[in-house]
This record gives sequence, C-alpha cells and structure tokens, in this order.
Amino acid sequence: MMTDYQPIDCGLHSAYELAIMHAGKLRLSWYDATGAKHIELLIPTDLRTRNGEELPVAVNAVGEELEIRLDRITDCRPV
Repeated sequence: MMTDYQPIDCGLHSAYELAIMHAGKLRLSWYDATGAKHIELLIPTDLRTRNGEELPVAVNAVGEELEIRLDRITDCRPV
C-alpha cells in the first residue's frame, strides 16, 4: 500500500534507536493523521515498520502504547 510517508534522516533514526536502547524519556511533539498536534512525555520501547512507514512505539504517562509516524514528529528532546 502506498502512503505519503517521507523517510527521515539516518542520524535521526539512529537517535531514536539509542533512546529505545537506553529507555530514556523523550518529550515528543507530533501531528497525528487528522492534523492534531500532540506534545507528550514518552518512553520509547520499539521501532516498527509497516506499509513502508517507520513507527516508533512509545508508552505515555498513563501506560497507553502509541505508534507515531517518524515523519510526523516535529520535535524530540531527551528529558
């Protein structure tokens, strides 16, 4: 299935992998599929690929698991 996914820079991809390995908290800002902006403190747990899209998996403060397209993340800061 074709999507409008835009691959991200390899260095940024590596930074997400390191955050997963170290179980560090990240403050992420992103837009969801409807265009709504989100800013949350998350703990990244995995990185998945589906339909050619790269999706970090993260857990929020209430234990909800989220998948966020990497190309929709606008800011990522370690906490």
